[in-house]
Amino acid sequence: MIDVPAVETVQGIFTAATYYGYIGMAVAAVFLLYGIDQIDPGSRGSYLFRLFLVPAAVVFWPVILWRWTVIARSGDHP
Repeated sequence: MIDVPAVETVQGIFTAATYYGYIGMAVAAVFLLYGIDQIDPGSRGSYLFRLFLVPAAVVFWPVILWRWTVIARSGDHP
């Protein structure tokens, strides 16, 4: 079989994207179960609304973690 370096590069990209998605799913689960109440008090009790946020939370998990830690450190809870 011919060893093509491009195949290894694509496999590496897919592996990185897979891990990014796994971390995103874990952060989304924890954030949407516990953390969203701290950031948005209006979302209390609206569990169907949280389902709509799952895809965005999986993709933007670094921003969510950053914002969540900034709010937790400053004590600026709405």
